[in-house]
This record gives sequence, C-alpha cells and structure tokens, in this order.
Amino acid sequence: MGKRQHQSDKMYLTTTEWATFYGGYKKASHSGANAAFRRLPLSHCCLSLVPFSHPYIDPNGNVYDLEAILPFIRKFKINPVTGKELTEKQMLRVKFHESTEEAGTSSNTDGGMEVQYHCPVFYKPFTNNTHIVCIRTTGNVFSYEAVTQLNIKTGCWKELLTDAPFTREDIITLQDPQHLEKFNIADFYHIKNNVKVLEDSEHKRQAGSHRLKNITKDAQEILDDFKKSYREEQGDSEEDQRKPDKYNAAHYSTGAVAASLTSTATNIATEHQPAVLEDHVVRYARVNKKGYVSLKTSLGSINLELYCDTVTKTCDNFLTLCQRSYYDNTTFHRCIRHFMIQAGDPEGTGKGGECCWGGSFRDEFRPQYSHKGRGVLAMANSGPDTNKSQFYITFRSCEHLDSKHTIFGRVVGGLDTLKLMEAVETDNKDAPLTVITIEATNIFVNPFKDVDEQLAKERAADAATAAAEEAELRGGKRKRLDDGKDKPKMIRSGIGKFLDLTMTNISKSEEEQIKLHKITKKKAAAGKFQDFSAF
Repeated sequence: MGKRQHQSDKMYLTTTEWATFYGGYKKASHSGANAAFRRLPLSHCCLSLVPFSHPYIDPNGNVYDLEAILPFIRKFKINPVTGKELTEKQMLRVKFHESTEEAGTSSNTDGGMEVQYHCPVFYKPFTNNTHIVCIRTTGNVFSYEAVTQLNIKTGCWKELLTDAPFTREDIITLQDPQHLEKFNIADFYHIKNNVKVLEDSEHKRQAGSHRLKNITKDAQEILDDFKKSYREEQGDSEEDQRKPDKYNAAHYSTGAVAASLTSTATNIATEHQPAVLEDHVVRYARVNKKGYVSLKTSLGSINLELYCDTVTKTCDNFLTLCQRSYYDNTTFHRCIRHFMIQAGDPEGTGKGGECCWGGSFRDEFRPQYSHKGRGVLAMANSGPDTNKSQFYITFRSCEHLDSKHTIFGRVVGGLDTLKLMEAVETDNKDAPLTVITIEATNIFVNPFKDVDEQLAKERAADAATAAAEEAELRGGKRKRLDDGKDKPKMIRSGIGKFLDLTMTNISKSEEEQIKLHKITKKKAAAGKFQDFSAF
C-alpha cells in the first residue's frame, strides 16, 4: 500500500492500453498485409496463393498449381519461393487424397461441397498442425505418423499404397508443424521482388491509354499516329561511342555544347569534341589507284578495270559483292545486239539484287567518263539513285545514257568473249537463248582492302607509341619518387619539421623600413568639428 497509488488511473483507455491489452489497433508488423509472418494454407499454391487443382511440388516440398508454375519457370527459370534455379524436370506431380464433407477444415471447394485432404492410410484429416510428407517415387501424400510407424520403424521400405520401393532420401516433407517458416508468404522471393507473369489484361492495364475511358475520334487518331512513330529511347550506338583520332576527326565539332546551352532536352556538355567521320569517308579519301577484276564466264574471261579513285562507292560495292561470291553462278539475263549485255541479278529476272549494304545507293556521275566506245562498264538502275547489284557492258557508244547511269569501269581484256556474247541469239524479250553464266569472279587488285590494312597498321603503331610514352612517363615519375627528388626534406623533428628558418634572412634596408613603420604614429587632424559658441 502507499499514498497516491491510483493517481495515474484515468477514466478512459490510454493509447498504450488500447494497443497492447484490449485489442483494437495493432502495429503493421503484427497483422495485415505487412505482417512479419503470414501463414499460407497447405491447400494453396505458393505462387498464385489460391487453392490448387493440379498440385506439383519442387525439391523443397513447396506446393504449386501446374497452370501457375509452368509459365513462371519457362519465363524466369527460378524457384518462386527461394529464388534459386529451377527447371521443369525438377517438378514432381503429387496426389492428395480427398474426402468431401458438408463441414470441416476445407482445402478446396467444388459445387458447394467442401473438400478435405486426409491420410490414405490412417484416414486422419490434414490440418495446419499435421506433419505431412510425400514419397518421391510415386507422388502419394501421407502423414508422417503413418510412414514412421509402418515404414521406418518396421524397416519395410515399400510404399504403403503401391508397394513401390523407396529410400529415406525419397521422403519429402510438405508440412512440419515445428518448422513453419516455409509457409511464410512474406519471405517468398516472388513476393519480395514482385516477380510475376503478367496476363494480357494486366499488360493493357499498365498501358497509359487504359485510363482513357472517354476520348474523341480526333484524339484517338493522334494517339494511333504517335504509337506508330514513337520509339523508345536507346543508349548510344557503337557509332556514337567511337572516339575521334587523327584519322577520323572532323574539322567541326559535334555541336553538343551549343545544344546543351540552348536546350534542356539534351545532356550537359562543356567541352567541344570533334565530330567523328564515317569509315567510308576516311577510306575513300585514301584510295588513289584503280582496281582490277576478272569475270570467268561460260564463253570465256573478261578483265575489268574499275575507277576506284574517282567512283569510289560504286567500285566498293562491286568489289565487295565479288569478294562475297555474290555474282557466282548468275546469268546474263539481257542482251541487245549493238547496244549492251546486262548481268548481276541472282534471280535472273532483271528485278532482283541488292547492294552490299542492303537496298540501293546514290548515283556517282563523273564528267570525265562517257559511254564512248566498246566495253564501257556501268550500273543498271530503275531510276535516279537506285543502284543495286546489276551492271551492264556496252557493245558500242551510247552517249544518251550519260548522267543517267553510273560509269565505274571498262573492259581491258576479253574483247573476243564480248564479241561472242553479242552474237548470241535472243528471244523477243531480249533474253539470251543460250545461257551465259558467270562461273566465278577473281579480284586482282582491291584498293579498299589495301587502305583498310594500312589504316589498321597506322592505328596499331599509334597505339603502341602512346602506350610506350605513357609507360615512360609512369616509369620516370616512379623513379623520381624512389630517388626522393619529389619528397620534401625534413630539417627537424616536431612541428614545422619541413620549414627552413635559415631562408628568412631580411636585408638591413627592409629591417629599417619595418622599424620606421612601427615608430611612426598617426598624426592628429589639423581641423576638428566644434560648436558655434565662439562665432
């Protein structure tokens, strides 16, 4: 007993009493969706968290429904509970024995009747406190009590329903009342990391247009056009990540500094960087000689000289296709006497073919070249800037084709073969009646390949020189540090051990000036403010 023992008593429930003693509000970690322990019933799938209909288990004894676990494994290839690797072959089909009753501990519902799982040997119903195991070899589910009494203690290692042999390692625990951590939903990997397979309806809900319920026809058309033209932002491509060197650095900058200054949509840039020239610009500027190719046909060989130093892109396309054996086993599909013979179409119809970069490329007209004489090599096209792989060789002058077709070479050998081609009979569509085939192409001189090799050698030499200079600089700095040249000299111990007081000598004139400055005092002002009494 004591005085004032009921002084703190109040006529109402305090917050602490309401939260701890008398029910009411509980902390988020004790109950609800954020509780530290949330028990999953045995009859529920560990992935979908709903009662299963086609039960399968993993090697740890976690139960899943087939319709839920199969798409998950195929997409993520991990265990939804543990997050470790899991494959379809590791899943085991299990068989729960059911007994329908009107009341009781239900595991699933079917047509208003409650389904209860039980042990097929002792016929005891499974509850949340039953120790349940499964036999790996058969997939049948029993109570641990039945397996212990009838198998383990008796030493009879045959399955209780099918007499199939099994071992102790084949016993998989599905539920152990002493270790319920495996049923804690809060610890599931797919719950913690929000890993799930989205259905079509969920994909639609995630789209921004799902929230637009009422929308006009004009707005819908605008959104449709935006979907067609919209592209997700991607990282810098390999071309954008190339660093300029003395070979591909342009005389102008990338313009990133000006763009970042005038626009908030671009990344901040404070240093001017030279723009990087395209590879073909660097290569073509170094080509200064002609190329030579031989076409081996069914009527003989034709040697061609290519104007690689002036008509660079067209010659590069032709040499690249020859190097890829693109023209091998193709035919001359069109021949007009006293005019020209055309080839280069793999389909043989005159409508196929493509350039080495895919599609077509621009014309390259040069005023110094004209369709004069026999044996002019030019590109066939279907209009301006539609050059692909087809080419033709003229039988005589046809200057009306100038500035319409790109001339990129001439015949320097095999004019007799060209004469035999002109003599071949054709049908009413100018197709040769005797098939003329390009059996193979042989490249004698390829200036573009030589330029690529030279550039590679020069860049390798520059890289080796830069590495040697950097190593020399590092070695010189390391040597100076080892010799102690860059280290300060210690004069004494203690505070100020690196200060050299002998270097503070002052000349006499400087010392006299300092003394004179100290002695000199500030003179009083000649005039001062007074009142007007003496006025």
